[in-house]
Order: sequence, then C-alpha cells, then structure tokens
Amino acid sequence: MAPADDASTFTLRRVQAMLGLSRHIVTGLIDAGFVQPTRGKRNELRFTFQDLALLRTAHALQAQSIPARRILRSLARLKATLPAELPLTGLRITAIGPDVAVRDRSGRLQSDSGQLLMDFEVAPVAGTVTLLEHAASREEPSAQELFEQALSLEEDDAAAAEAAYLQALALSPDLEDAYLNLGAMWAEAGRFIDLVRLSEAALENCPQSALLHFNHGVALDHLERLDEAAAAYERSLELDPNLADAHFNLAQLRQQAGDERGALRHYSAYRRLQR
Repeated sequence: MAPADDASTFTLRRVQAMLGLSRHIVTGLIDAGFVQPTRGKRNELRFTFQDLALLRTAHALQAQSIPARRILRSLARLKATLPAELPLTGLRITAIGPDVAVRDRSGRLQSDSGQLLMDFEVAPVAGTVTLLEHAASREEPSAQELFEQALSLEEDDAAAAEAAYLQALALSPDLEDAYLNLGAMWAEAGRFIDLVRLSEAALENCPQSALLHFNHGVALDHLERLDEAAAAYERSLELDPNLADAHFNLAQLRQQAGDERGALRHYSAYRRLQR
C-alpha cells in the first residue's frame, strides 16, 4: 500500500488525543479489523478522518458488549455513508430510531440498518479535525444561537468562533451571514484555499447572494485563478450592480488582461458609487 499523505491523515498519538483512548485500545480496535490505517513515509500508522469516526463508533459499541460481528456490520454500513473528505461544515453522527445516520450541510444521509450508541460531531477546526461530544440530555443550541455565539467569540477565540460558525451551518446550510463572517475571518487569515471551498458550499445553498459570489472571486483572485475570479465578480454584479468593490477588483483584472475599455468601465462605475 502506498504511503499516506501526511497532510491529510493523523498519527496514532494524535488519534489517541482526539478520541481520548489509550494506545492499547486503539491498537486493539485495529487488530479486531474495525479500521485499516495506512502507513506513512516512516512506516508509522496514519489515520483518515473516516478512521476516526469508525474508531469512535467501534469503541462505543464495544463498551455496550455488542458482538464483534455485529460491530463490523454496523461499521461497514456507516463507512458507506461517509464522504471521502470531511465537509467544511463537518458531520453529525447520531442514532435515529434503530438506524445510523450521518448528517452534513446538505441534509441527512442514512444507512440501511444497524445501531449507533453515541452521538458526536466531526468538525474541522483550525485546520484539523475535532470530535465534539453531545450530551443526550442537553438541549442543543439553534443555528441562530450558534451564530450569535460565534460572533461574540471572534475577537477573543477565533478557533472557537470558527467551530461555532461551522456548527451553525451544519444545522442551517442557508445561513448566509455565517458564510460571510467565516469567510471574512479566513480571508483575513490568508486561508484562500479554504475560502474557495467555503464559497462553493455557500453558493450551493445561497446562489443569489452577490456578496458570496464576491467572496468567491476574492479567494480565486488571490490564488491567481483570474478567469474564474472575473466570472465570480461578474456574477456578483449581475445580482448587485452597486457592489463597488466588485467593480474595482474586476477593473484591475480587466487592466491586467489588456482590456483597457473594460477596465475603464468598471473604474468609472466604482468612482460613481463612491460619491
């Protein structure tokens, strides 16, 4: 098997820390065949985010004295519902009646049968993956409450604010303000690759938002994907012709492309809107 990409996987030590499990428990779950980690460049074990979800599930099922054969069956069903990559807004894995379900920003995906005996989220926070426990007895905050919590955390705890915005979006994928605020945070931090992905997810749910198209253009612009950036700015102006910054950025792109007439038109629109 080819060595795993270290940037997209996790070491055994990191997995132990994230899951709160001892090395003995994790290696025991591997030996039982519940996950099949790859090997890194130095032959160390490397785990994907899917492995993390399966390990957490397997451990919870083992704690309930569920037979290994049944655990393997449940894990196979769960793995079939997990995407290849963790969505920006994370995943919620929970029990719905007798079924295992995985929910992402697009809705709820459900396996055929089986039982999951715990409730947790898998969320990307500060460039890594975090598993967040849920207490069954606690009333969960709404998307709006999470948004307001994120807003209050932005200045003092950017990572916590990011996590709250992502959780809000998992609950309400059309929450435009959460995309805009999180996008602004990532743009300020220079996380333009992440901002492209966030903008693509945002536009699937809020396709008529001029500001989200503009954000998409900004991210593409910084990544030197200039034709795509220009198209994003153009779309933002179709939706809101008074978006001055889109005129200015598009004027610069037109000028770089040698389109002096196009550049002049957008510079003129920008100056008119600044009066």
